[in-house]
Amino acid sequence: MEFNRQNLESSLKAGRKSRYLPFSLHIFESVCSTNQTLWDLLAQGAEAGSVVIATQQTAGRGQWGRQWVSPSGGLYLSVAIAPKIEATDSYQLTLASAWGVAWQLRKCGVSVGIKWPNDLVLNNRKLGGILTETKVNKGKITQAVIGVGINWTNPVPKTGINLESWQTSQHSSPISCLEMLTSKVLLGIESGIECLFQEGISILLPRYLDLLTNIGDQVYVNNLSGIVVGVTPQGNLRVDLETHDTNELIKPEIYVEPGTISLGYSKSSV
Repeated sequence: MEFNRQNLESSLKAGRKSRYLPFSLHIFESVCSTNQTLWDLLAQGAEAGSVVIATQQTAGRGQWGRQWVSPSGGLYLSVAIAPKIEATDSYQLTLASAWGVAWQLRKCGVSVGIKWPNDLVLNNRKLGGILTETKVNKGKITQAVIGVGINWTNPVPKTGINLESWQTSQHSSPISCLEMLTSKVLLGIESGIECLFQEGISILLPRYLDLLTNIGDQVYVNNLSGIVVGVTPQGNLRVDLETHDTNELIKPEIYVEPGTISLGYSKSSV
């Protein structure tokens, strides 16, 4: 699949109200991993705002060391930022990016939601995901790479969905081409990161929760049943444990770290 830089630059220019990130575009047909390629560029002197884009990854990375299957026809991109935030707040970068990308796509008419902590969902199936990697010095994040993968025309598993097939089912094409999708993702990352750093997590988090599909879900943590009620500013899932004590007015709440439990996907389309 051939990528048209001029179309991307035109789409970015048309939709961009902010210049918060100084995008410097590096476009490839195929890379091992856009995150790794961007880390390599940073080691060679590339600066914050650098972007690596590809339509195929041969060794894509997912959360917690998992492989991210990245066949041709998808959108895979990574953006470098220099956030200068506490290492303990690193998940805020993922929350910001997930909200920003989902919000940009929703503005176009694509009804994207967020599945905790970092998946983009459409019709209860996985449209894409986000992987944030960081470098830390003295407890502060000095560099971060935010990687986003979106299913465009590529084949997907039963729990996934690609944007082209969804648009066909809707008899509508709010996203007309890969370059437009790329611009929306980049603008989404920019708007999410700008919201986080200019307005703060207290503004960003409610926006993230508005698009979270897991509120009210029943989950099991260490064989205890609970209901998802929110997310903490550090990205942990807030779960109210179910209790059989009718005298207990306040249900005990626990915080579940990302990677501790899997919320899963239904294998049937909805």
